[in-house]
Amino acid sequence: MTAFKAGLIQTNVSNEMAENVAFVRAQAKAARDAGADFVMTPENTGLIGANRAETLAKAQTEEEHGMLAACRASARETGAWFLLGSIHVRVPDEEQIRNRSYLIDPDGGIVASYDKIHMFDVQLAGGESYRESSTFRPGERSVLAETPWGVLGMTICYDLRFPYLYRDLAHAGATMLAIPSSFTVPTGTAHWHTLMRARAMETGCFVFAPAQVGTHKGSNRKTYGHSVVVAPWGEVIADAGGETAGFVIADVDLAKVDEARKMVPSLQHDRKYAPPVLARPVAKAAE
Repeated sequence: MTAFKAGLIQTNVSNEMAENVAFVRAQAKAARDAGADFVMTPENTGLIGANRAETLAKAQTEEEHGMLAACRASARETGAWFLLGSIHVRVPDEEQIRNRSYLIDPDGGIVASYDKIHMFDVQLAGGESYRESSTFRPGERSVLAETPWGVLGMTICYDLRFPYLYRDLAHAGATMLAIPSSFTVPTGTAHWHTLMRARAMETGCFVFAPAQVGTHKGSNRKTYGHSVVVAPWGEVIADAGGETAGFVIADVDLAKVDEARKMVPSLQHDRKYAPPVLARPVAKAAE
């Protein structure tokens, strides 16, 4: 079985989890009714806090997390596989929290989880500033997970800019890559589609990138949207646009992975090489 329908939910979450739970539950049902076998949500599905203090205060443990419980219930009720793009998880005895993604099976069981490795610590030209490392503890391991259709490599948002992670996942067996995101508008406008297509083409994988969109109530943060599915040859086969929340459906056939990798078998062409060093001028011979 290589073919399935992917349903990407595009959200405009607030800083109140109950509102976000209600939206995701409704969209998951609608996506399943539209034929989705695998439903996916963005980074920060639970909420986007107004500031660091609120984000830390509203983080919940895995056992009590309202959005995780809701997505597990949606999986059971719809019979679909579910990727909860990420939520803010408090781990006992840790000051920082985790930005954690979950793969959930149709019985509501947690198949795998992944903590975001790369932290978005940037000062953008327009004045926006982000310092994820002050709030979140980085993950330390990459994650592959089995699905009925193929192997999924789990990543989150800013990981996108580190191509070695995706090449490692592909070498380890991934045929699909999840990149749930909350991209800013300036970086999304400049880089989103190009980077998503590049990760697909470099690895010969399908890329699934459910995303946040719009101005977020309670924080005024603005996100780019454009939840996309990219095929292994680089075609964008679904794009939810940059205006509204909702969902988009894409027909996925993993046979295209083998097709792309046979046409350009670059995963078979890695070579070891010495690390780069700065070349020094060659001394001139004495005259």
